Amino acid sequence: MGKVKFTTDYQQILKQIEELDTIEYAKTRNFTDGAVSRLSPYLSRGVISLKQILQAIIDKGTSFEAAEKFLQELAWREYYQRIWQEKKELIWEDLSKPQPDVVSNDMITSIIEAETGINAIDNGIQELYQSGYMHNHIRMYVASVTCNIGKTYWKQPSKWLYYYLLDGDIASNNASWQWVSAAFSGKKYYCNQENINKYTSSYQEDTFLDKSYEELPLMEIPQVLKERTIIPSKTVLPKTDIPNIDQSKPTIIYNSYNLDPVWRKSDDANRILLLEPSHFTKYPVSEQVIDFIISLTKNIPGIQICAGEFSEIESLYKTSTLQSGKIFISKAHPAFLHYTGIKDSYEWMFPEVTGAYPSFFKYWKLCRPFLVKSMNHSNRNT
Repeated sequence: MGKVKFTTDYQQILKQIEELDTIEYAKTRNFTDGAVSRLSPYLSRGVISLKQILQAIIDKGTSFEAAEKFLQELAWREYYQRIWQEKKELIWEDLSKPQPDVVSNDMITSIIEAETGINAIDNGIQELYQSGYMHNHIRMYVASVTCNIGKTYWKQPSKWLYYYLLDGDIASNNASWQWVSAAFSGKKYYCNQENINKYTSSYQEDTFLDKSYEELPLMEIPQVLKERTIIPSKTVLPKTDIPNIDQSKPTIIYNSYNLDPVWRKSDDANRILLLEPSHFTKYPVSEQVIDFIISLTKNIPGIQICAGEFSEIESLYKTSTLQSGKIFISKAHPAFLHYTGIKDSYEWMFPEVTGAYPSFFKYWKLCRPFLVKSMNHSNRNT
């Protein structure tokens, strides 16, 4: 597999939305060479929204039946966002029950070094390091081997994966690791070599996963998964100047989860991408991720980059100006509750369905009728 490349040009991103093939996606999405959208980095970074993709699908006149599987996958992302919105910092704790059968909290060395001996998994980890991307099925395989075969608690592995992902999203990442490890699902997810071969076009045999699904839960931890290591992770932020602030204007705050180039585009305001050291100490990411985030700001004219704290931006304004409460404008987000000022709401696909649900399918059961209604109504009017 060649290195996956992600454009940071907004017009090219919009073109990818236009070229979505939801029917082919439904048929092939589980295969590593399938017709996946490659839109996840732009969704995670807030360049585009779930609602925007839904509207594009509706505008094309796509039937609900043809788009259902793809829209269901989008709904998984919104479901996880609702959980983070509700749980806040508890997104870092077991969401439904303690993860069973844990023997270590530390990361498996052979996973980090891409030397598990499972070729498709090792290749997927190398791809992650090179491009910041990992196919969703490979993520499940890695999580299954780490948590369920290697009996590792999900938290450190989730931080390791998040560090490298261009589409790193704490809600989706944490909840997905918990889903695989049965901390947020009814049972553990297992994969065997036959399944891996099927979906990755590989033909490997005689590995520690070359077993039946009945055998896998009874396995001892394979020798190759026993060595552990503590993950070193540090974010390297750029050195930046103090932003040049026009005191007569409000300041629009962007961050690593909101880089929407059309949001408040016509507002006469200061625009700042705020990269807070406190945030990235808590949630470290790689230099490749930071470079990707900064590159996406090229779609936002006049934006300044500030590697500093929100309080430092506040200090640039006079106290009397701050007291108006309308100086700062941001988008509401669980990771940035400390921002003051006006907070625009997240663009939900399903604004009618709020709160955290114990399972995705309970959530989906409530969301689905709104989709059917909106798509059927649209198709009647075209």
